[in-house]
Amino acid sequence: QVQLVESGGGLVQAGGSLRLSCAASGRTFSNYNMGWFRQAPGKEREFVATISWRGDSTSYRDSVKGRFTISRDNAKNTVYLQMNSLKPEDTAVYYCAADELYRGSYFASYDYWGQGTQVTVSS
Repeated sequence: QVQLVESGGGLVQAGGSLRLSCAASGRTFSNYNMGWFRQAPGKEREFVATISWRGDSTSYRDSVKGRFTISRDNAKNTVYLQMNSLKPEDTAVYYCAADELYRGSYFASYDYWGQGTQVTVSS
């Protein structure tokens, strides 16, 4: 089992920045590929970014490329999502996810999930 706890969400004005953190405990964090997903009210959960277990491969949804950066610190068992130039359409609950084998964009393929952290971007 892997336990994931997100933090760092909040209310920010458009154009502002936030850094989300996801702290992992349980099994060996460095064995897991990690992902960030988000879900807005009335919408499906969607892929935001992923990072490989070693941290040498990342991927992003098109709408966040150039604005968001995913990173990880395996010594601290933590994955981050730096979000810059935030837009109102980025408003959602953000979730981190972990999986030993999968590192794609399909949320249902991830085994472990955090409880989420709310990000609200005002215009």
